[in-house]
Order: sequence, then C-alpha cells, then structure tokens
Amino acid sequence: MMRDPDRIGDFWRKAAGLRAILHVMASICIVATGNSLLTTTVSLHLSDPAIDPHIVQLLLTAFPIGFLAGCLSARFMVVRLGHERAFLAVALFAGVGACGYMLTQAAPVWFCLRLINGFSIATLFVVSESWINLYAGQKNRGAYFSLYMLMTSLATLFAQLLVEAAGADSPHLFQIVLGVVLLGLIYARFVGGPWPTLRLPLAVAVEAGNAHSGHRYGIWRLVALAPVAVVCVFQAGMTNMNVYTMTPIYAERVHLDAAVAVTLVTAFSLGGMLAQAPVGWLSDRMDRRVLLLVQGLAGAGLCATIAWPGSYPQMLLHGLFFAYGAIALTIYPVGIAYANSQLDSRHMVSASGSLLLLYSIGNIMTPGLAAQLMELFAPQALFLLLGSGAFLVAATACFNLLRRPIGATKHCLVSGGSE
Repeated sequence: MMRDPDRIGDFWRKAAGLRAILHVMASICIVATGNSLLTTTVSLHLSDPAIDPHIVQLLLTAFPIGFLAGCLSARFMVVRLGHERAFLAVALFAGVGACGYMLTQAAPVWFCLRLINGFSIATLFVVSESWINLYAGQKNRGAYFSLYMLMTSLATLFAQLLVEAAGADSPHLFQIVLGVVLLGLIYARFVGGPWPTLRLPLAVAVEAGNAHSGHRYGIWRLVALAPVAVVCVFQAGMTNMNVYTMTPIYAERVHLDAAVAVTLVTAFSLGGMLAQAPVGWLSDRMDRRVLLLVQGLAGAGLCATIAWPGSYPQMLLHGLFFAYGAIALTIYPVGIAYANSQLDSRHMVSASGSLLLLYSIGNIMTPGLAAQLMELFAPQALFLLLGSGAFLVAATACFNLLRRPIGATKHCLVSGGSE
C-alpha cells in the first residue's frame, strides 16, 4: 500500500519540532525539581513542634503572596528580557534564595525567602507556558502542553525521591536544592543550547507596546472570551491543593492508615502523569470543549463515587484515585490549550499570567472551605466540593458549545476581540 508523502512529511516535521524543544523541557524539569524540593524542605523544617505556630502560619502565607506577585510581574520580565533570559534570571534568583536558608533561621529572613520562592515558581510557570503557547501551533499545542505538564509532574516526583534518598532529617537538603537549581542553570545555559526561535519573534514586543494602553488580557476579558478555560484553571488550582493537603485528613477521619493516605496521593499523581500524553494527543484531534465536557462529567462521577457512604476495598479506592488523577490533572492543560487557541499571539504572555493568577486563587481560597465543610458535615464533603468543581467545568463547556457550536468559523482575534 502506498504511503501518503504529505502525511510522512507532516510526521517528520512534528518529530523535528518535538526534538527541538526537548532540551527546553529538560531545563524546566530540572529547575522545577529544585523549586519543588525547596518547598518540601521548608515544609519539613516548619513541621518542628518547637516553632511557634503563629510563625509557621506567617511563613506559610509568604509563598502565595510571592506567587501572586510573580503572576502579575512575569509578563514585564518577558517583555524586557525575552523568554530564555527571563527563565535563566529567575532560576538564578531561586538559587540565591536557596542560599539564604542555609545562612540563618530568622523568621523575617525566611519570610522574604518564601516570597522569593513563590515569585520564582510563578514566574517560571508564566515564562514556560507563554513560550510554549507562542511556539506551538493549533494542531500541536495540546501535545506540547501535556509534555510540559509531564515535566512538572516528574519534577514533583524527583523532588520527593531526593528527599527520601537524603532522608527527611538530613541537614544537607538545602545544599541539594542549590545543587539541583545550579545544575538546571548550567544545563539550560551551556548544555541544552538556545531556545528555538518563535514563529512570531516580534509578538512580545507588540504586546509590550500595548502594556500600558488597556490591552492586557485580564481575568474578566478571559471570562468573556473562553469561560470554560477560566473555570478549568480555577478548578485545577482547587483540586491540586485540596487533594495533596486534605487527603491525609480525609484518610484519618474515615479510619484509614497514614500509609494508605500516602499511597492514595501517589495513585492520584501517577494517574495524572500517565494520562498527560494520551489526553494531549486527543485534545489536538477533537474540539477541546467536548473533551472538557467529558472530563468534567467523569471527574464529577468519580468524586461522587469516592464520597459515597460506606467503605471500599483498598484496591478499589486506589483505582478510583488513580482514575480521578487521570481526569483532574489533565483538565488544566486542555483548558490552557483551548484558551490560547482563542488568543492572538500578542496576548499569550499576558493571558498566561492571568490564568496562573486564577490558579493561585484556587490554591489559596479553597482549602479553608474544604476543611470547614469536612468539619460541619463529613470527611466525604471534600470530594463533594471537588466534584462540584468538575461538574462546573462540564456545565461551562456545554455553555461554550451552545454559544459557538462545533465547526463555527471564528475570525482572527484582535485586541479587544471576543468570540
């Protein structure tokens, strides 16, 4: 049977594009591993019962404040420095911050260092996501973004493995953090080579010219343009924070061992990690709103099943968490890919910052609500809350489909445009 030469050529073009960004993804993975390891190390130090709980609470609030600041300011760093140099500068800034933890344990200094930590992570995310969205085309944006999500998931896993290898009580964890961040810097600057040229190299410069002219893609403009993407990002922030922080409390209250709580979170993470590639492939071959509708309904159904009164065999519970991770942790990349497919290239950096700002709001606002619901009603209320977020994704995707059906033509978006 004769092969279609156009298909073969298209395959090799996609393969070449993927190979071209692998070193960028590797740089992101290494630096993100250092940042994730730093967050875990600080949390381990703050778990010391000798530390005043009020001091711990104060230091914990510094990270989200820094994260918000990074979301708001990253766009201007990209405009001034470009994506690659902004990435390197922030990675160096994170390394300097890691040094500070080794010099003193004074609470005011650690508060400032936690601000740096949150700022660095948010900025790295904005720089990386906006570059990927500018580099990718409509047909491969989902695949590229899923690869990026896989790298960040691997970074979290590698950080936990490093903590286990060194020991949670090791006095050298901060030195390991510094070593990993420096390794990422060396790889990104001297080994990996320059980042591939963007298809529209002047796009960011154009956005800079509009930065003070009211053409920023803020949250409300994104709500008008792609409401389903806004809901997806908020839901992702809510889900990730609550599953990782509240599952141990849920497990304890439904009389599960602490070891089981850890494996439930691991099953959730593995499900999300393994699902990134196939979901990214799917999102490039079908209307992403339809995919989000299915994901939202499936996520709501799984949450309802987990929250159903009664006890499940541990194997079945682990399977439910694995399936829920495969659904919940892939909603974010699909939502981001859809949002950026609706934007003019000039606005992708600005939109990435606004979407990450939404993600951080979901991170900050919902754990307290989840804890209150669990206290007032039952431990299963955690998954009813998460299920309501997934159902909202499905409802918003349905609304978006009704507003602009599949196959409807869309004019090229200009500043201030909408669907």
